[in-house]
Amino acid sequence: MLALALAALLAPPTQVAVLTREAALQRFRERGFDRVLADVQVEAARADATSAGASPNPTLSGSVGRSFGYDAAQCPGCSAAQVGVGLSDNAALWDLVVGKKALRAAVAQASVQAAQHNRDAALRTLTAALLQQFYAAVQAERLLAVAEGARESSARTRALLQRRFAAGASSEVELARAEVQEMEALQARDQAQAQLGASRATLGVLLGESGPLQEPLEARALDLGPLPALDVESLAAQAQAERPDVAAAQAQLARARTALSLARRQRIPDVAVSANYAQEGTGQGAIQPPTLTLGVSVPLPLFYQQQGEVARAEADLRGAQVTLARARAQAAADVRAAMAALEAARSRAERRVEERARRARDLVQLQWEKGAASQLELLDAQRTLLQVSAEHLQDLTSYWMAVAQLELATGKEIL
Repeated sequence: MLALALAALLAPPTQVAVLTREAALQRFRERGFDRVLADVQVEAARADATSAGASPNPTLSGSVGRSFGYDAAQCPGCSAAQVGVGLSDNAALWDLVVGKKALRAAVAQASVQAAQHNRDAALRTLTAALLQQFYAAVQAERLLAVAEGARESSARTRALLQRRFAAGASSEVELARAEVQEMEALQARDQAQAQLGASRATLGVLLGESGPLQEPLEARALDLGPLPALDVESLAAQAQAERPDVAAAQAQLARARTALSLARRQRIPDVAVSANYAQEGTGQGAIQPPTLTLGVSVPLPLFYQQQGEVARAEADLRGAQVTLARARAQAAADVRAAMAALEAARSRAERRVEERARRARDLVQLQWEKGAASQLELLDAQRTLLQVSAEHLQDLTSYWMAVAQLELATGKEIL
């Protein structure tokens, strides 16, 4: 038993699994609700493509009848019963010959490609939203730790003043000030805890969780790291060529062009081929001896020649051209704006204000304990440290959110 107890004491501490940025992204790709919905849209477009590429089914018709007032017994092979069978291809052969089926399939396939690019664009936006929420949750966790540290510092100050007050070495005013600051620190901690709960709940929904996250987040996710050399113009050009929403606009333009060709091709009337067999008796004197007929039917475009469909397709093409131009311009503008925000956020995050504020608080704390600084100076130093620490966390969060925004603008990972 003693050996088991010693082994338990000497065993290394259990590593607590933390949710990293990469793990959050992987979980989102595997089971995120919005990810599944984006895939459903592509599946629906593929189903539409299957329908568009199908040929119309042939029509089989049959009829039976009887002639009244006719004596079939007067001649051999005669009959008063009439039988007929018909088969029509419903213009399926003509649809294939003139290329309408191929054009419909091409339009549907372009729609599938557009849906795939739209899914990628939606996932790009959702990924950026996920990362921003992840960074906000990490900020909330670290802010809670800062608030808890401020509360502990305020509690130590209040306890020391309480002992001094009991010994008659400090006034009741000083003790009251310390108690007020401790209550303010408690309130700040409670607010940080509420913010953390809300952030974790929102992050859990994005990750496809049925409830809030249980594992802690990687605190180092907000630490500054090396930033690769970035050229804004090359990033803008790359975004204009490769961003998913630009690719989706290009696919929509291809679809609109093919749809216009299809609308013009629809002016050609559909020719349906049919075959019919009918008989009413089989002899030479039968009312209708066995007869096979072949026929075609053509609608005459006398009053309408698809003018509305063609005009609509032309308008759709113009709209697709404008949409593509706007998507390219927006991609370049997004990259430039995100790059400017990233540079500004990086500059703020690199300032070492928090270290100086912590050093100042420690010095004032030491001086106050030795009687060389006033209580007001100590309280001011503690409030300043809490404020500066919160602002520094916000600067770090803003920096990583700017990185996510730049990745959203370029359509690729930067770090």
